[in-house]
Amino acid sequence: MFTRRRMIGALATATLLATSSFSLAADKIYIPLISKGFQHQFWQAVKAGADKAAAEFNVEITFEGPDSEAMVDRQIDMLAAALAKKPAAIGFAALDSQAAIPLLRQAQKAGIPVIAFDSGVDSDIPLATAATDNAAAAGLAAVEMAEKIGSSGKVAVVAHDQTSRTGIDRRDGFLNQMKEYPDIEVVTVQYGGGDQLKSTDLTKAILTANPEIKGIFGTNEGSAIGVANGVREMGVKDVVIIGYDSGRAQTDAVRSGLMAGAITQNPVGIGYETVKAAYMASQGKQVPVNIDTGFYYYDASNIDDAEIAAVLYD
Repeated sequence: MFTRRRMIGALATATLLATSSFSLAADKIYIPLISKGFQHQFWQAVKAGADKAAAEFNVEITFEGPDSEAMVDRQIDMLAAALAKKPAAIGFAALDSQAAIPLLRQAQKAGIPVIAFDSGVDSDIPLATAATDNAAAAGLAAVEMAEKIGSSGKVAVVAHDQTSRTGIDRRDGFLNQMKEYPDIEVVTVQYGGGDQLKSTDLTKAILTANPEIKGIFGTNEGSAIGVANGVREMGVKDVVIIGYDSGRAQTDAVRSGLMAGAITQNPVGIGYETVKAAYMASQGKQVPVNIDTGFYYYDASNIDDAEIAAVLYD
């Protein structure tokens, strides 16, 4: 059961221990975080949460990611460089759910605890994953879209990738929920790499090929902005746009009515919980395997509510 003002958040507990405590400074342990990027406001908010936890737990952190969320090789190089510094623990948001596994195995052998954040890997090497329940959140986006198009018609998806766990889970969460509506047809899923310009072009192509389309779902900040730009530039009316994330361009689009609504995550919470779990693991303490940092659906009717405003990152 989905409710648009209900935050989904739960901690699933498990008992996994880690035993390593390298240090770059005498009084602080070092924990690098390798993100999927830094070009979106989402990642800047994740860093803000990480910085907050670093101050609270008196640890030294670095936060970096590639220039584009399509640069898997660059991210792997960053991960290798961070591990070479022998950190006390490491946070990693995988662009590809499998590509980093060999390096993560090296971390495991070296006794360096790995905490996944935002996007996990297809491995049990990470002791914990701090993330949104992306499949459930995308399912809620599908419910909202179905309601707005009268549970019938053609819709499409512009996704950021098909290799990261976020890309896979958001796509599949939306598609699986749409199976509950036999009169809704998902005509295509296109991948824009989270790039606004590419996603704009994909949206225009979708609209050209499917002039009767009723709705489009954009699975991350860049994808959703691209969808909104494409719809606006084509001058198409009455297409329901549901997005994911809540940077300024999206919140402005929701306020103006261009975008019907979107899912907002809790990126500050993701960053904070990642550093907290990494610190605990570096001290040999138990950490939850799944740290669900929650999500909300927001639209023009609730965007100014206190509980929504607290997790917008515009």
